[in-house]
Amino acid sequence: MEKRSESIKRRRQEKLANIKFRKIDILILIMTLLGLFGYRHCMHVADHHQIVIEQQEAKARVAKIAREKAAAAKKRAAKSVMRTPINWKESSEKVPYPNLNNVKNFWIKVALLKNRTYLMSGNKVIYTMYCSGGLFHKDPNTGKMVSDTPTGTYQIQPERGQSFFNNSLNEGANYWVSWKDNGVYLFHTVPTKKDGSYNVPEAEKLGKQPASHGCIRLSVPDAKWMMQNLKVGTKVVVQND
Repeated sequence: MEKRSESIKRRRQEKLANIKFRKIDILILIMTLLGLFGYRHCMHVADHHQIVIEQQEAKARVAKIAREKAAAAKKRAAKSVMRTPINWKESSEKVPYPNLNNVKNFWIKVALLKNRTYLMSGNKVIYTMYCSGGLFHKDPNTGKMVSDTPTGTYQIQPERGQSFFNNSLNEGANYWVSWKDNGVYLFHTVPTKKDGSYNVPEAEKLGKQPASHGCIRLSVPDAKWMMQNLKVGTKVVVQND
């Protein structure tokens, strides 16, 4: 009986021990699961935090690039001597015209599509003028767009004057100087009406688009300077660029 009692007692102790171990195993399992959940939650929070940081950094980079571009544009604008917005009543640049007595290898380049006339010293641009050359139309023979202003190499001619008016075109201009066909193709101001006043809608096209019947339109001060300073024989190159 005593042995049987000890055996029963031992089995009870073993059963209690097994129950205790199972509880410990369950507790470990629960803690492990909680740990995994906590780890995943922490990783999710960390990932979200990293995404937020990356988004903030991306926004900061975009903002920095925008600031740099704005600063560069502002610097270019401050550095540029071209008058903006274009004003046909004023000189194209905010600096004095060049003294041609001090310029070597002087010539003039007209870029029709750019709507610019360049005063050149060799290969160097020394002054830029807003201009408007001839209107473009399609050549029926080639199908290409060509200007009413002839392209090529010409030279300043003796003909020049204070003003003119063309009755057939119902249009005139001031401060003109010829560069082809002795009074046919000219540098001159934006157009004038029959009463001598400037045609403002046409004048507003200066430097923005081709607009003339073939001559090169300039601002009033630019045209006056050209008439007064260009020497006969000065090379003029007109290009479609």
